[in-house]
Amino acid sequence: MTEVIMPKMGDGMEEGTLLEWLKKEGDAVKTGDVIGTIQTDKATLELESPGSGVLSGVLLKEGGTVPVGVPIAAILSSGEKLPGGWGGGSEKQAAPAKPAAQTASSAPAAESVSAAKSPPETNGAPPASSGRVKASPLAKKIASEKGIDLSTIKGSGPGGRIVEKDLMSAPAGAPAGAPAGAPAAAPAAAPAAVADREQPLGRLRQITAKRTAESKQQVPHFYVTVEVDVEQIARFRQIFADEESGKVSINDFVVKACAAALREMPEVNATFKGQSVILHGAVNIGMAVAVPDGLTVAVIKNADALTLRQIAASSKDLAAKAKDNKLSIDELSDSTFSISNMGMLDVDEFVAIVNQPNAGILAIASARKRAVVDEQGNIVVRTRMNITGSFDHRVVDGAIGARFMNVVRSYLEAPSRLLS
Repeated sequence: MTEVIMPKMGDGMEEGTLLEWLKKEGDAVKTGDVIGTIQTDKATLELESPGSGVLSGVLLKEGGTVPVGVPIAAILSSGEKLPGGWGGGSEKQAAPAKPAAQTASSAPAAESVSAAKSPPETNGAPPASSGRVKASPLAKKIASEKGIDLSTIKGSGPGGRIVEKDLMSAPAGAPAGAPAGAPAAAPAAAPAAVADREQPLGRLRQITAKRTAESKQQVPHFYVTVEVDVEQIARFRQIFADEESGKVSINDFVVKACAAALREMPEVNATFKGQSVILHGAVNIGMAVAVPDGLTVAVIKNADALTLRQIAASSKDLAAKAKDNKLSIDELSDSTFSISNMGMLDVDEFVAIVNQPNAGILAIASARKRAVVDEQGNIVVRTRMNITGSFDHRVVDGAIGARFMNVVRSYLEAPSRLLS
């Protein structure tokens, strides 16, 4: 017998949540087959079978959370039995593997999750599938919100599983319970009061809530804001566009500037450890990325050693992976400083919460045309933006935080220094 345990996927992982079983009890599996999906405190990852045989003795239901190392199921070879008392129950004989023809046929009614939850068939609407539709939890959520019939979608994930990107071009259907093509109801003369409703937090949102609350409770934050002239950056970006040498965003310049400043001021590239401070040798920049279920932080490793174009390529790749929920543990771990960018959301200024165990995070606001007074006393129009550093006062003193922000500004206002 081979135990399926909650794996440890990263140094900081203490527990995991089973989002979905992709194989069910009694199914034949091989070593390396993806049998489920797990949500950690950083990402959603695939659970692979540790052996070949029949999936048996499932102990953890979908949505359940257990510590790492705890058995959640077993893989039995032919003729093997589960040990007495496994999971609090009696012995179970390993079920024979299902023939391919049977596996391909429609699943029993009790397991036809999508069919059971589909709205009744209406005139003009496609009939619901009687088989089990394989789809990621996020894809199911999007389909439910948009009224999309998953049985009509062809999946591009492992084993034909439907994932988020498969739904991007799918037309939205009628809301649940409404016939397709039905005319909209006439508005009521007086709108009825809308009742409160409770919406459960997704796993990623729960983790975000827990970690941000801990940071604000444990870390003595202080904030420093400076205004940056980004006219030179705008010119360089236009040059890159004219040369068709690849797009480079303001965010890419900020990542490079922060990496250079951290190398210049290693006391900010640090972590508080109670009776000591760890000064990190690597400069790894974490980028906050908004995803449908919440927020995640993708990490650009050794950013100080990368060129501006390499940072641009890495940023684009990591952001795409984050939105497709395909970031690896390595791409989510070991940040030494973080950046949160709301520039695309039309904001003048904001402060970010320190992403522990980092000692600092930089918040980027929108770049705007502003009337400013130049060195000759003339009023001129310049492109400016506010950047705000949030710092852990246990590691970074006020003067050091202010100096760091001015070093970052100096790099951004003379971006040619970042091109080497």
